[in-house]
Amino acid sequence: MLEDLVHPEAKLTRGIRASDRRRHQRVKVALLGRYMLSDRREFPCQTVDMSPGGVRLTCVEAGQPGERVVVYLEQIGRLEGVIVRLLPDGFAARLGSTSRKREKIASQLTWLANHKSLGLPEGRTHERLKPTQPAVILRLEAGREIPAQIIDVSLSGAAIACSLSPALDSSVVVGRTPGRVVRHFEGGIGVRFLLPISADLFHEGIRL
Repeated sequence: MLEDLVHPEAKLTRGIRASDRRRHQRVKVALLGRYMLSDRREFPCQTVDMSPGGVRLTCVEAGQPGERVVVYLEQIGRLEGVIVRLLPDGFAARLGSTSRKREKIASQLTWLANHKSLGLPEGRTHERLKPTQPAVILRLEAGREIPAQIIDVSLSGAAIACSLSPALDSSVVVGRTPGRVVRHFEGGIGVRFLLPISADLFHEGIRL
């Protein structure tokens, strides 16, 4: 694990360049995402632990050892790999990333592993984009519908500009995507989707 790192990002990067041992040094981290098997079936997932060279996922459909898999994870992005081991609740995959991508993953994992212990701000680390068609209808628990604007969106949530502030943890539907209100800010709300959206839909032309 990474808790004994004095300068974690630098040491992680040096470790990747020096040898492949880093891929076995996993960080316990729970990231939502989706994965696609070789037959193009797609399912939601969540990471159990991860390193720059591999990831262990909890999921409903495990695939087969040796099968290629494409994974899209919050805060990490798109990854490709091969299933190497089946688990009772998912599978482990070896990632086929470039050296540059592994270094980026190492930095991301270092931040995730250390931001709380080092007192770093939570911030917004999820990959987000601004849709080209931001107008959306927001449906509230009572069935009321109001016009809203998507400020930005990630695989698991969105910032919504709207005239009302539904209660925290209340259910809403953003377009056709159900979620829950997780924060308020001036002029809008933050919504976390009940299930991460498909990676195939995650582009600037997204319509929720």
